[in-house]
Amino acid sequence: MTGFIDANFQRQVDFLKALVRVPSDNPPGDCARHAETSAKLLEELGFEVERHPVPEAVVRKHGMISATNVIVRETFGSGKGPVIALNAHGDVVPPGEGWTVDPYGGVEKSGAVYGRGAAVSKSDYATYAFALLALKNDPAGLDGTVELQFTYDEETGGFTGPKWLLDQKLTKPDYTICAGFSYAVVTAHNGVVHLEVTVKGRQAHAAMPESGADALEAANAILSALYAERKKLAQVKSKTSGLGSPKLTVGQIAGGFATNVVPDRVTLRLDRRLIPEENGAAVEKRLIALIKRAGKRKGISVDVRRIILADPLRPVKDVDRLVNALTKHAKRELKAKIEIKGVPLYSDARHYSARGIPTVLYGAGPRSILEANAHGANEHVKLSDLKAATKVIAATLRDLLKA
Repeated sequence: MTGFIDANFQRQVDFLKALVRVPSDNPPGDCARHAETSAKLLEELGFEVERHPVPEAVVRKHGMISATNVIVRETFGSGKGPVIALNAHGDVVPPGEGWTVDPYGGVEKSGAVYGRGAAVSKSDYATYAFALLALKNDPAGLDGTVELQFTYDEETGGFTGPKWLLDQKLTKPDYTICAGFSYAVVTAHNGVVHLEVTVKGRQAHAAMPESGADALEAANAILSALYAERKKLAQVKSKTSGLGSPKLTVGQIAGGFATNVVPDRVTLRLDRRLIPEENGAAVEKRLIALIKRAGKRKGISVDVRRIILADPLRPVKDVDRLVNALTKHAKRELKAKIEIKGVPLYSDARHYSARGIPTVLYGAGPRSILEANAHGANEHVKLSDLKAATKVIAATLRDLLKA
């Protein structure tokens, strides 16, 4: 099986480069074109491909323009064994500034492929597809089904990708492996609440500010309360290694329209990271109460709107079967210690674990997001990590599908 991966590695690298060369930035989230490219590339590898366009109303509701989910199903033996889903996302953050190569060039240099999405997570389209090809090449003794699930909304919460596939009953896996990095098996991650706060007051001439209701003054009180809350959160620690404390960040603020006018409207957007010990809905409720209490004053109203609520990924029963197989094969391939830990971000993997499906993150990449420049300039994946992760996934699938 490893011989097949070695012999076909240049095909795998070319597959990854072709994916990187088609933009799929989210925002704006117009990703149907990339999905079609992915589907055609998979068909060229010999797979039968299902295309599942997400209805426009659903896509627009979640802030995107277009999305098509791509599924490949390969059944081995009697098909009575477990169903294992391999999920990676093709949407990426916009490239931003500071690149020394074309972010959509799929440039190969110094033993790595560079480009937006090369690490997160178009590399795992290649990892999972070629691991499955290796199994198809040598299917003896296997029983069960492997699904490749390539989705397009991880950057906006996974609601039109994994959650939609699960809601539509297009998939019902027994185990799920989602895109990750090679030197750790991730069993937990933080969640997030994004809120938009709108503070409304009443305009007045700056010469007579007392005749108005200053929305910025009220917003300042809200900001002070939020930053005081942030200090308190720093004292709380998750019991899961790698997750740290809950975080609170005000990332955007806008308001006012003239220097000599009391502002009648100020808008804030904030990010509250959740550790697995917290309940997202309960945190949101307390945070809204804090904001409204801090902004309360004559002539001022405060509206709070949820942008996203994503609960943390929490380990579920039988996840150890995935963890043990992945760590065993990763240690052999990488000749390194493989950590079992949580990561302080959120992903669409949580939608599987929320249904009771054992779910972990594992794929191609270095020891950290920072090392890969994921979401930064010159994002890249090392070819050695890509090949090793492919061998690890293929061997893990073989363990799980033994008849």
